[in-house]
Amino acid sequence: MAKRGSFPFSYERFTQEFPEIEKEYDKLAKKCHTAGPLNEKIRRLIKLGIAIGSESEGAVKSHTRRALAIGISPQEIRHAVLLGLTTIGFPKMVATLNWVHEVLDEASIKRPKRA
Repeated sequence: MAKRGSFPFSYERFTQEFPEIEKEYDKLAKKCHTAGPLNEKIRRLIKLGIAIGSESEGAVKSHTRRALAIGISPQEIRHAVLLGLTTIGFPKMVATLNWVHEVLDEASIKRPKRA
């Protein structure tokens, strides 16, 4: 997991108020993550896809950061977002792409230049 202080305020507050619940939640998340045959890269892209489908800005940004941390390229992340176009629609896909670009900008990873 990421070091403390890198989580949203609401999650940090939750962990302070309910540390034992957070510890058990983290254990369950780790067990789910490693329970099957999918490799780390595929698992991270699937989690990003779930975040995209749930239209959760916080989850999209979190899973984008996690994907970058294990070496998934910005191009692969943007492709995952683009795949949502025909499922979630153009406006939601563009909103998601904007959230991803915010993370890429934070990480100083440049977007492709327009031709």
